[in-house]
Amino acid sequence: MVDVRSRVPNPLFLREEDLRQTIELLFFAYRDFTEGPDKILSEVGFGRAHHRVIHFVFRNEGISVTELLKILKITKQSLSRVLTQLVNDKYIDQIQGTKDRRQKKLYLTNKGLLLEKKLSEPQLRKLAEAFRTSGAAAVENYRDVLIKMINEKDRQSVIALIEKSRKNESDVTG
Repeated sequence: MVDVRSRVPNPLFLREEDLRQTIELLFFAYRDFTEGPDKILSEVGFGRAHHRVIHFVFRNEGISVTELLKILKITKQSLSRVLTQLVNDKYIDQIQGTKDRRQKKLYLTNKGLLLEKKLSEPQLRKLAEAFRTSGAAAVENYRDVLIKMINEKDRQSVIALIEKSRKNESDVTG
């Protein structure tokens, strides 16, 4: 039996089996990473698409529907269904843009902020524990791998979005 934890393959000569094991680890990690939020979402009749919208509206307060579509890479129809439900259930406010009245800006309501906090807490705990026990170098390497897995044409815009989100959050938290 192959020990997937202790075997560190030479990155210049990764074998297909090493890559397949990594794919499996990603599947299992994602399953467990989403387990907590999935339970909470099912209690309110939502799914992962709702979670993604809530996350990005939280991280990018006042984001336009067009910007959200670009981030999520889904159809208008798919977003419309999810967004309509979140607006009708009072988790998100849609406010008309001041410069362009056709534009809709999205904000979490207090109810939405509470749900976002409930959804993110188990994921923040899981990441914090994994990062704490792995060490700083492993965390940096992991983040580097994730960045390199983003399509090259999107990479810089994703990094810019994350940096902007971090600035927005620090502006809010002081």
